[in-house]
Amino acid sequence: MRLKISLDLKVSKFIKRFIIADVMLFSGWGLVDPIFSVFLIREIVGASLVTVGIAAAIYWILKSSIQIPIALFLDKTDGERDDFYTLIGALVLIGFSAISFSFATSVWHIYLIQILKAIGFGMYVPAWSALFSRHLDKGHYSLDWSLDSTSVGFAIGITSFLGGVIATWFGYDIVFIVAGFAAFISAAILFIAPSLVFPPRTDGGEVLIKDHTPVNINQ
Repeated sequence: MRLKISLDLKVSKFIKRFIIADVMLFSGWGLVDPIFSVFLIREIVGASLVTVGIAAAIYWILKSSIQIPIALFLDKTDGERDDFYTLIGALVLIGFSAISFSFATSVWHIYLIQILKAIGFGMYVPAWSALFSRHLDKGHYSLDWSLDSTSVGFAIGITSFLGGVIATWFGYDIVFIVAGFAAFISAAILFIAPSLVFPPRTDGGEVLIKDHTPVNINQ
């Protein structure tokens, strides 16, 4: 028995658009994450290694706590309009949280921003996953997910190095600002996407975003 492996990497415009947006978002945070603990210790008055741990705990616990309720809400709402607007709102929130680090001067500022970041990513993950999953290319499900994971992985790897370089040459603030604008650009990429992502208005003035869930999904 001969196993034939096809190297056809063609994917739909929708999937390409969402992968690019995902890469843009995580490229920005790839700049931030490697230097974040050093930033806290050096720049925030009263911060310590305990502060770093608490900040991480706030983010991961809160993000993990709200993801499932948000996912359940999105699943119960018909159509993709709710997923789309939740996704855009999440990216805007994430962008503001990144930029806010440049204004932080005390430990409680950091904790508050981590809460904002956690809410943003807690919204982003279920909304992005819902839309991406519904538009997977037939027969290329593993490929679509792998292309996203691979692209994001390479992007984070590159920007992790660049984050340290940029912070060394230009300071921490520019890193946070770039990360914030990367999230805003990610939102813009999706918001100005072709009609298959954000269709034009109907004659009645209503924006119609159809649900592309396979009809046999429960069979």
